[in-house]
Amino acid sequence: MPSTATDFSLRLRLHRKAARVGGVKCPGGIVEHIEKILEFIVEIEKLKDVQRKTKPVGLERFENSAEHSWHVCLTALMLKDYANEEIDINRVIKMLLIHDLGEIDAGDTIVYAGQTTEYKAEEEAGISRLLSILPGFMADEFIELWREFEAGETADACFAKAIDRVPPLLHNIHGDGHSWRTHGVTKEKVFSVNQRIEAGSKDLWSVMRGKLEGAVNAGILK
Repeated sequence: MPSTATDFSLRLRLHRKAARVGGVKCPGGIVEHIEKILEFIVEIEKLKDVQRKTKPVGLERFENSAEHSWHVCLTALMLKDYANEEIDINRVIKMLLIHDLGEIDAGDTIVYAGQTTEYKAEEEAGISRLLSILPGFMADEFIELWREFEAGETADACFAKAIDRVPPLLHNIHGDGHSWRTHGVTKEKVFSVNQRIEAGSKDLWSVMRGKLEGAVNAGILK
């Protein structure tokens, strides 16, 4: 059994650690912080039940938004060296991991239909609700990252938004254009909406544009 002095010293170190997490002073103790984080982790399980508009390659079911978040993160990691500007891949991955969390409350929409002011407000309210579960210092960081992603102005955000478009395009290209056909999306719309990839990576857009042109030639995209 540790002595009283040793036990006190340990509790004091834990108290100090609880008061400073990641170099940031924050109220509450370690247990409280972990409890909040675990509550958040349980709540975001609901993202696995948000159905998207494209099917994973080779599968007959639709992708869910949690799968999409994983896929875009790995895509960003593999393509980071092709960004137009120097990026912080850790920040990019954080953006991509949280960017669709608001869909838990707002649902998913197809990008080609555009997003109404009402939908964006509902999505932001959803992301704010979810992040408010976390300890305050963590919530602040992630809501700012989400807003940066939405604005799409920084190098990190431009690259993240470019990457966000890649898997859905590949799903359609390798899936007989199923989502394009279902929703009546024209080739003009596909090219205009996805040209934003160029803002994050000119090299990536050059390759993806070639794949889209191939889809047009094959009669997949009309």
